[in-house]
Amino acid sequence: MANNDDNLLKKIVAHAKEYGFVFPSSEIYDGLSAAYDYGQNGVQLKNNLKEYWWKAMVQMNEEIVGIDASIFMHPTTWKASGHVDAFNDPLIDNKDSKKRYRADVLIEDYIAKIEGKINKEVAKATKRFGDDFDKDQFIATNPNVLRNKEKIVSINERMKKGLESGDLESIRQLIIDLEIADPISGSKNWTEVRQFNLMFSTEMGSVADGANTIYLRPETAQGIFVNYLNVQKTGRMRIPFGIAQIGKAFRNEIIARQFIFRMREFEQMEMQFFVKPGEEMEWYNKWKNTRINWHKALGLGEENYRFHDHLNLAHYANAACDIEFNFPMGFKELEGIHSRTDFDLKAHEEHSGKKLQFFDPVENKNYVPYVVETSIGLDRLFLAVLSSAYTEEKLEDGSERVVLRIPAALAPNKVAILPLTKKDGLPEKAREIIDELKYDFTCFYEEKDAIGKRYRRQDAIGTPYCVTVDHQTLEDNTVTIRDRDNMLQERISISDLGTIIGQKVDIKHLLKQLN
Repeated sequence: MANNDDNLLKKIVAHAKEYGFVFPSSEIYDGLSAAYDYGQNGVQLKNNLKEYWWKAMVQMNEEIVGIDASIFMHPTTWKASGHVDAFNDPLIDNKDSKKRYRADVLIEDYIAKIEGKINKEVAKATKRFGDDFDKDQFIATNPNVLRNKEKIVSINERMKKGLESGDLESIRQLIIDLEIADPISGSKNWTEVRQFNLMFSTEMGSVADGANTIYLRPETAQGIFVNYLNVQKTGRMRIPFGIAQIGKAFRNEIIARQFIFRMREFEQMEMQFFVKPGEEMEWYNKWKNTRINWHKALGLGEENYRFHDHLNLAHYANAACDIEFNFPMGFKELEGIHSRTDFDLKAHEEHSGKKLQFFDPVENKNYVPYVVETSIGLDRLFLAVLSSAYTEEKLEDGSERVVLRIPAALAPNKVAILPLTKKDGLPEKAREIIDELKYDFTCFYEEKDAIGKRYRRQDAIGTPYCVTVDHQTLEDNTVTIRDRDNMLQERISISDLGTIIGQKVDIKHLLKQLN
């Protein structure tokens, strides 16, 4: 069942700030809309997510290599890619609330409400019929469900037709026909729909007449496409092969909202997989399967993922789907998998005058490869991990704790070393332990406050293990190790610490699930 919990999102935003994960950008100047800074714990989690993606994508696949392309690119790049002419959002304003919305998102939110009605019907029937309930038959025969499903199909068809043909008046008419109201004011007094280009432009060179208008890249993919030949030749790559990249992208989103879910400056982790024409659908399905397995290995709950196939395909695609995650705002896009055909390489051939082809020695001919893309928003993945990890627990003694159940391999700090007191040589012993462990694990040291309070702070930032150094440690070189998830404590030898921590937090354990 989809979430739609504004309260949960507010708690996550507050927790992220209080515990050093995410801060509003330029907060001392009252912040900057839709821009955020990652704090000391946030940057560690973000780097661990990058490592998990990079190792699974590049290190474990000998046919995939990585690059890091410049954010600034020759402006003709964006003409070739279609972004100059076609990178637009359909925007609509409400005349009464003076708020601006993406027209397609208003319609999609309306569809989500209809889907919610279907889910309620199914839930009611499940309760009524219990073990005898046949969900598939109910969905295929129940009149209310069928009526709502037909309505969804009809709305999607009208929206797709209007967007593809550029008939913005028909999109406005659809909003009026569905009686969609402003989510804030309830008003249905809408303006016309207009297109707005999302690219940030700037100038390179002097500010004099000779300055060239260039763009901050709205996606990282084009940096891969323009380097296709460089990588293929220097790496002696043979089709099929992939090029991966992690990097910043920029979009002048008019409606940037929902914390780090939609920002104007964000980070993408993308891989473009170059294949022989005609084999793209086979690889598209393979990558769908590979990517969903990568997500599920994190243990955030299989029920929190679903595929959403695109009805309204981008100009470059012949197949596309999203992996959606059940965020606090409901199911939303986390990763896109697209069969981009040969659109990009052919467009760059045309605009650059350079051949971007592959010579197939088996068939003894040149061809422009087709491309299958996987593209994930790193910030969205960060939010997915944070929102599924955030847990409020009532304990047996009646007290409560907030714990971040971040997958151990991704946790910002793997172990906290805590001397029981600030005297009697305990801090020095704790420092000795850190000096041994810090080569393998990110460690945290804290000696302030009662041990219980320190445990709670580590729970709140998601540290998998706390190690307490006490007076017995000085006698027999043993410490108490506490597990974040079950709060169980055991006495172990200092010499066993590295092995025990490693068994839980090593990223290898995540990667081995992918084979």
